[in-house]
Amino acid sequence: MPDAKKIVVIGAGVAGLTSALQLSKNGYDVTVVAKFMPGDYDIEYTSPWAGANWMSFVKDNERLANYDRITYRVFQKLVKECPDAGIWPQRCITYVRPEDLKKESDLLGGLLDARPWFADLVENFTTLDPLTLPKGYSHGIAYDSVCINVQVYLPWLQSQCLANGVKIKAVTLKHIKEAVNLHWSGHKADLVVNCTGLFASKLGGVMDSKMYPGRGQTVLVRNHAPAMYNVSGTEDGEDELTYIMSRPGGGTILGGCYQKGNWNGAVDPNLAERIIKRSLELCPELEKEFPLDIVRHNVGLRPSREGGPRVELEDLDGVGKVVHNYGAGGAGYQSSYGMADHVVELVELAFKER
Repeated sequence: MPDAKKIVVIGAGVAGLTSALQLSKNGYDVTVVAKFMPGDYDIEYTSPWAGANWMSFVKDNERLANYDRITYRVFQKLVKECPDAGIWPQRCITYVRPEDLKKESDLLGGLLDARPWFADLVENFTTLDPLTLPKGYSHGIAYDSVCINVQVYLPWLQSQCLANGVKIKAVTLKHIKEAVNLHWSGHKADLVVNCTGLFASKLGGVMDSKMYPGRGQTVLVRNHAPAMYNVSGTEDGEDELTYIMSRPGGGTILGGCYQKGNWNGAVDPNLAERIIKRSLELCPELEKEFPLDIVRHNVGLRPSREGGPRVELEDLDGVGKVVHNYGAGGAGYQSSYGMADHVVELVELAFKER
């Protein structure tokens, strides 16, 4: 691609790789530079620790809803056309407690609504019959969604990038301006895309003070659940959650928590016990075939941001045009293609302005 515009994407999590893929599909010559790659496990690298699934919690925000809308459609297509991507269809069920309806929840948002914004988007949406609800819940919804095995999907996404001509380099950056000189061609990049997630708070030239960790902790078990489940709240504290998702290829994620501002990467054994207890109460079918069999405990730091994700174009001294794409919090996978498509739009705008 001798005449293609040269772009360096910083970050090889789901945001960086999806952005790189969509840019390469639009004819750009892309190099991804990152400290961590698919297959790596580190508390600084969020994407491998995700659940993951599509369960939009957007409320009254068309920009974020559009990100999730676009991604839902892509995931549905991948389910049908790319069985090797590690995405599979699964029924998603949400139960809402009456006491949670009075709360303002940044995490659950529209999921508390009897008819959330995505009711006409997803397949087979239904409001659950109150007579079928477990004790203690005021209402519930169910719809067809997807669960993603991130240990399969991230390497698949990387392979799609490579097949489309993207070059990937392992690099540790201290300042965003370093990225300009890291294009595989040896030439300066025409534009940089910043997908550094939580590291955007520490990267020189960015230092986004609005970023904060949303600590999550889960338990991966070998057991199977008949559907994905999510509950609006727990009796164990405002920052604790209950959700269950069975992954394609085996194993089920039990969660969880959302601990704002907590950087601790160590497993909390007491929290793990509460997660297991709540999960078995919600879904006793987990032990239908055999007792709970734990694979491992996970801790990840969601790249959350005050005011929502940053997807915008900026002109930085010493760097030039930069498109930022970070701060999706717990929506990193379910908004990934929508945010990446927005990146492509901003890149095209940046080159038109020159």
